[in-house]
Amino acid sequence: MERASAGLDKLVAFAVSKAPANSRPELAWPLACGSAVATRTRTLGFEGGVLRVEVPDAGWRRELQGLAARYVAHLNRVAAVEVCRVEFVVREQRGDPQPALPAPLPRDGKHGRRHEE
Repeated sequence: MERASAGLDKLVAFAVSKAPANSRPELAWPLACGSAVATRTRTLGFEGGVLRVEVPDAGWRRELQGLAARYVAHLNRVAAVEVCRVEFVVREQRGDPQPALPAPLPRDGKHGRRHEE
């Protein structure tokens, strides 16, 4: 299995090497992070040796930061350009925020029932 993985890395590295240098880390990101992470993240760009990756929330950012050194090593091997670091950016919430819930009705003191004022 390890030999197949090495062969796949070489094949992808060859394909990525045909792309413009500044887009190679973005193209190599799914291979570096794996399909489970790739489906939940999105590359935002590569500039100055930094690959910016959008993540769903702060929890994902925290988890992926722990793997960043591994990702950088893999990106450098496959993309053939110097990636210094991966910066994880929390996705901005799109659309309207959830509406606030209405306040509960006051309770009637002696029966504990809710009543309208």
